[in-house]
Amino acid sequence: MNNQLQDFARKQLKEGLAECTEGQQHLFKQMYYFHKLEAPINEAVDAMPEDKLDWAMEQVRRTLEKKAKGGANG
Repeated sequence: MNNQLQDFARKQLKEGLAECTEGQQHLFKQMYYFHKLEAPINEAVDAMPEDKLDWAMEQVRRTLEKKAKGGANG
């Protein structure tokens, strides 16, 4: 993945995660930044390996869809 796509993916993740609950953000950090759970969510996104970005974006998208339907309460 080129740098421009990585930057786009990280920006999208940060925007999506900003709409998630603290509990959902904590779960995200458990999956992708488990060694530093107290870190801000944006730090976790910035530290993610590029090969995890696509799947993480899919997870956040699905979480936000559930939230919009009233199904995900974190």
